[in-house]
Amino acid sequence: MAVFGCSRCGAALTASVVRVALPVQAHHRYGHALLPALMETGTYAVDPEPSGQPWWPWSEVGAQEAAERGVFAPVGALSFGPPGAVAVAPGDTRGTMLIPERCDGYCMGLDGRDGPNLACARCGQAVATRIDDCSYWQVVWLDPRAVRRLPDDGPAPEVADWAALVERERGTPPVEPDGRWSPRWEAAVGAALAHLLVASEGGPVAVPDGVLADTFGRALGALLPSGTPVRQVAPAGPGVPPARPAPDIALVPRHPRTGRSWRPTGAPADVSLPADVWTHMVSPRVRLPVPATGGLPDGVQRDDPLPMRPWSPFRPDSAVFLHTLARLPAVRRPWLREIYDRVRARPYDRPF
Repeated sequence: MAVFGCSRCGAALTASVVRVALPVQAHHRYGHALLPALMETGTYAVDPEPSGQPWWPWSEVGAQEAAERGVFAPVGALSFGPPGAVAVAPGDTRGTMLIPERCDGYCMGLDGRDGPNLACARCGQAVATRIDDCSYWQVVWLDPRAVRRLPDDGPAPEVADWAALVERERGTPPVEPDGRWSPRWEAAVGAALAHLLVASEGGPVAVPDGVLADTFGRALGALLPSGTPVRQVAPAGPGVPPARPAPDIALVPRHPRTGRSWRPTGAPADVSLPADVWTHMVSPRVRLPVPATGGLPDGVQRDDPLPMRPWSPFRPDSAVFLHTLARLPAVRRPWLREIYDRVRARPYDRPF
């Protein structure tokens, strides 16, 4: 457990929180509506990459220095701010106040364009940036230069093993109640798609029918050639019987607390998905509109609602895809760089 406080005066700025893996959609924007909180209450995550000002354009940074900073393909600009920004839920902040002159935004709230917009209520030091505008996941980013961890004697919750995690994880359905695809799925598939391309080595890839075909199939068909031999993709993980023959690429869960992927699979290559997405992929659970308890009288037939269906084809998030692929050294291979450049030039073409 941790409590973060002001580096200048020591005032507590958060409730007691436990560290979890940084959500894949941390920097994902979606639509023009208000999104929920990025972090669950009582948790925090650390962004290992630099963030915030100053920003330098790719043309001034150059490929060599960018590669030293972990970016291997052209991007618009690179942050030269400090790494280690801490994400917490807005409701977990304590002892902060808004800085009025830094509260600009695009539409419905704050988007952080003016830098840190929260100050320590005790000493006035700028300590964090609250983001709650439309299209953004609501979050408070603590500035690593302005906060420090305070002593916290609270017991840390146990880290669930894979069996316990799968048992209690209900999974995130891929389709929202209004027929839109889930933004969590769009971000998760966008990131995993980048790793799948690397694992494909530029050859054809096949996925099983069902939700995998709906979410990955169209993108793989558009970005990779057809023909033979075809690399087979299949889910693998706790509670999933081993596929026979073993797939060439295994889709495995990533632990939400530790960020580690499930091992071993026996497949030549593994690609991970967030545990909530992976769980629903391998064991979908239908959401009922009202709780169902007890049994039905004899002669009464159930009239459950049909499974939710999307109103459009699935589109992986192109920004998350490009962000992930640019940070994989394999993007420097000519065939993969061609895909990266093509998607970057036209990020809304099929399948995005």
